[in-house]
Amino acid sequence: MTLPCYPFTSSGAARRQAADRTPPLRLDQGRGSVRRFLIALATLFVVLASSFCGLLAMAAAGRAAESAVVTPATARAGALLLKGATPGAYVEAPAVRADYDVTVSGPTQRTRVTQAFVNPGSGWIEGVYVFPLPENGAVDAMRMVVGGRVVVAEVRERAAAKAIYEQAKRSGQAAALTEQERPNMFTNSVANIGPGETVVVQIEYQAPVRRDGDVSSLRIPLVVAPRYAPAAAGFETVSDGSPSKTARGGDPVPDRDRVTPPVRDPATSTPTNPVTITVRLQAGFPVATIESAHHAVRTEAPSPDRRLVTLAGPVAADRDFELSWTAAPATAPSVGLFRERVGDADYLLAYVTPPAAKAAPVETPREAVFVIDNSGSMSGPSMAQAKASLAFALGRLKPADRFNVIRFDDTMDTLFADALPATEANVARALRFVDALQAQGGTEMLPALRAALNDPRPADERFLRQIVFLTDGAVADEQRMFDAIASSRGRSRLFMVGIGSAPNSHLMSRAAELGRGTFTHIGSSAQVEDNMRALFGKLESPAVTNLSLTIPGGAADVTPAILPDVYRGEPLVMALRLPRAEGAMEIRGAIGGQPWRETLNLADAAPGAGVSKLWARRKIDDAEVARTTAALTPDKADAAILRLALEHHLVTRLTSLVAVDAAPRRAADALLDRADVPLNLPAGWDFEKVFGPRAPAAPMRRADLVEPVAVAAAQEVSLPQTATDAELRLLAGLGLLGVALLAAVARRRERGA
Repeated sequence: MTLPCYPFTSSGAARRQAADRTPPLRLDQGRGSVRRFLIALATLFVVLASSFCGLLAMAAAGRAAESAVVTPATARAGALLLKGATPGAYVEAPAVRADYDVTVSGPTQRTRVTQAFVNPGSGWIEGVYVFPLPENGAVDAMRMVVGGRVVVAEVRERAAAKAIYEQAKRSGQAAALTEQERPNMFTNSVANIGPGETVVVQIEYQAPVRRDGDVSSLRIPLVVAPRYAPAAAGFETVSDGSPSKTARGGDPVPDRDRVTPPVRDPATSTPTNPVTITVRLQAGFPVATIESAHHAVRTEAPSPDRRLVTLAGPVAADRDFELSWTAAPATAPSVGLFRERVGDADYLLAYVTPPAAKAAPVETPREAVFVIDNSGSMSGPSMAQAKASLAFALGRLKPADRFNVIRFDDTMDTLFADALPATEANVARALRFVDALQAQGGTEMLPALRAALNDPRPADERFLRQIVFLTDGAVADEQRMFDAIASSRGRSRLFMVGIGSAPNSHLMSRAAELGRGTFTHIGSSAQVEDNMRALFGKLESPAVTNLSLTIPGGAADVTPAILPDVYRGEPLVMALRLPRAEGAMEIRGAIGGQPWRETLNLADAAPGAGVSKLWARRKIDDAEVARTTAALTPDKADAAILRLALEHHLVTRLTSLVAVDAAPRRAADALLDRADVPLNLPAGWDFEKVFGPRAPAAPMRRADLVEPVAVAAAQEVSLPQTATDAELRLLAGLGLLGVALLAAVARRRERGA
């Protein structure tokens, strides 16, 4: 850098007067002094220049360290901004690409989910992604890939895993943490993702294949739907806020911040988080048909019992993926038995489908209570599907039946004061009531559920009391629903109908289990008639009741411990652990008052990979149910869950998977921002019906989410000043000092001449 030098000037008389007063200067002496002075001055100038450059480098480094901090006016085109660690500054939201690789082996599926966390900014971030998995999945493995290194996770108690992760985050090490928020909702946190970097997290889970009659199916949830969290006003706050604590009498959703991730507004941003799926189907029998309910797929058939199914292309994670297949005629077995030996025990999975033709349809009249959710999350296609489903159900009523209809959002209405006969006039009135419903408001489900469970005639055996509950289940206070069902179920049977593209399957399946009913999913209008007809086929047919199991030697650990009622077409699914699979087990029950029996030879069991994981997962679910029904104290239930989780390496609400890379990556003084991955709004949902009217100047959804910012062209990031201008003043002062010194040298040389 060259600084211009302007020497001082004076008049000729003044110069002569100064020369008269100054002693004569010998030429050799003057030259040596000037030379020494110039050398010293040059050295000083080099030092000053070095200091000047160093300060400039420090300022540039400070800007680079803060480069993740942007303002709405300087964001990239289409960027979604999240609040950063610095007040008034923002961070570009990370993106996640996911790949699902599913291998179906007879009754089980093994799925590997690969999530690539992409940091689009130029600063260090911690990416946090809330994502769904099947509610009956056993998550047992996680790996992190960073900088070409693979780090295998360990299962630890939740608090210990969190402490390990936080320490690694502070130390600048890459780390990943997988936590369960609900059995169908998980959080992946990835610390210290570098600027422009991609970190890969791979998790694996084992899950059963669903069977209903001759149809086998699997469902992969792809998005966590926004969940209504009732206000905490009027409740006492749970002291530690731990997800392992049930909010009995406290905040109805003590972990609300963990289960309400930010959501993209589809009006201002396109769907993101692309997904690819591959299913390798090994059915174990010749496949007749295979169908994807909601996504376009490509299918290859390498052999009669195998299929390779892939998505036609990457899709946005905004609705669940469903795949079903049927067996060729006369090949579907009524009994399936599978075995896996692990350690010193055999684990068995048994599917027993009772015959449907041994008894006539139920002649006992029904008292049906229909509950329909018309909250804001049901707006659009979901409301149309719910109305069509309820209209179908009302049309199936017989004159001898009694019925009532309850609707709810953040308020509740009951059509009749009590159940009335299903006359033509009463059914017509109900149809008009349903047709007039509009989706709006919050999802206060508990009052409607309690109203449906309230039975004014608990000892009346003339009617079969059945509750059909139509909802998307978009609530975060599931435990309150379970408590209500367990305490007030009485003689009622609860049949859950999940509506829409991303229903809360944990709520649906657990509620149906506690209510001794079933769970049916309707994901599109095309499924309404077929799925509701199948449901009413169950409602109108006798269930298999009074089921019991006899095991050779009597030493088996069976789940479920109390065998449930089984409805037409549905198999009884049991998992067993015993020292050795020998002899035969016998299942007994009654169908329409007639005895029924089935015998299974344990030695005939086929190999079944992952059966031990499914047994452990179901035992954990049993402990959760026992906790809800007070069959176990909370402490005993938690102890059983923790023991099973650590023994079988599973993620639960009490255990997590954590992986840490040994090498530190981020400097201690470099800023680290947390960035929650925004989720897509589920397909068919109306943003304003869920979150209210858009307010451009106000935050959209959560405290850490601001309005998406679209800029006409990509711009360089410009950082706001976050300190004083002391650096600039110091630089200016050093520059002026250098100018003054150069001027003094020039004057000295002129005087010497």
